[in-house]
Amino acid sequence: MNARRLRTSLRGWGGVGAMAVVCALAAVFALLLPVTQSREDGGTDADGQGVAQGSQAKAEKCPDPQNQSLSPDSGPLDGKTIQRIKTNGHLTVGVDQNSYRFGYRDPNSTGPAKLEGFDIDLAQAIADEIVGKKKNNVYFKAIPTNERIPAIQDGKVDMVVRTMTINCERLGLVAFSSPYFKTGQQVLAPKKSSIKGYDETLAGQRICSASGSIALDKLKADLGSVIPKSADISTVVPNQLDCLVRLQLGEVDAVVTDGALAASQAAQDPTVELKGEPFTDEYYGVAMKKGATDLIRRVNQILVDYRKADWQKSYDTWLAGTLGESDGPPAVQYK
Repeated sequence: MNARRLRTSLRGWGGVGAMAVVCALAAVFALLLPVTQSREDGGTDADGQGVAQGSQAKAEKCPDPQNQSLSPDSGPLDGKTIQRIKTNGHLTVGVDQNSYRFGYRDPNSTGPAKLEGFDIDLAQAIADEIVGKKKNNVYFKAIPTNERIPAIQDGKVDMVVRTMTINCERLGLVAFSSPYFKTGQQVLAPKKSSIKGYDETLAGQRICSASGSIALDKLKADLGSVIPKSADISTVVPNQLDCLVRLQLGEVDAVVTDGALAASQAAQDPTVELKGEPFTDEYYGVAMKKGATDLIRRVNQILVDYRKADWQKSYDTWLAGTLGESDGPPAVQYK
């Protein structure tokens, strides 16, 4: 999946005005409703000082965080967590509503705008298996980047399926499924920019990232070493899409985010492009509450079956146009 193979652009999304309207509408749409609608509740900011240092300190104990999930074929598959979800009659999933092709509302829809995308397909498949294929079996709750972990810990959602990277720091706070998507951090900047990638060309540049994101952790850790100390990384926003709006408005010079998300944003706005190659290897996972062993194992079993055909079907529907042909889902190992 090479982001340089961008092949399509989103009609109706490009431009500063359109993106600003989309972001404004996102706040209005953030209401909890069954299946096709969502709600956004308040929460605490998961970001804090010392995150990057904490991740580095744990690196030796957690060399492959994507391989730390529980096996799907042992342990109870219908424990108290799953029984509670079945009793409720629906699965509550934290998602994004602004990430084009992953979890978003299509502004060009002729009917009521509903959530759709690669992550939404996966969340629906999990609900179908756990609750059963019936109407209103999943509630989507829109959650900002920096509220994903608190939402899980506080029980506001059963899980988060929201382009969430598995890393060692987060494994200390929540549990993850086995990985369902591979990506890496990249730089997004205007095509006319002199920025070449995640390197010395970021000197003196204003860089935007999302609070509670891997991008912010990486920027803090690399400032003064991998990237010049003169780079300004002070622009931190609640939602990753806000960075694209800041870039379009000229308030920042570059965005650092997951390469998959960056490619989708480049598809929305033909005036921007990815700069350089991905500089990390990262994996998205379904995040759940620590200790919810039955749910973790059940989700991993669902993913075993999902990877056989449905994964590729969803990829072809939502992501092939912006990311090109896939190599299939990532290889999986369990601890």
